[in-house]
Amino acid sequence: MTQISLKAARVNVNLTQKEVAEKLGVHQQTIAKYEKDSTKIPMNLLHQLSALYKVKLDHIFLG
Repeated sequence: MTQISLKAARVNVNLTQKEVAEKLGVHQQTIAKYEKDSTKIPMNLLHQLSALYKVKLDHIFLG
């Protein structure tokens, strides 16, 4: 599998930024920020996003 952006991974599972934020207990603006600049995501949140999006962590494009 090729690498996928956070936004594309979210869209693939038919979730909005708001829905993701609610599931993870963060603000929607936090999810939007991470989709624009994924280089500063805390590792624990990255693992949660990976599980939520059903994408292996090493398949998520960070940069």
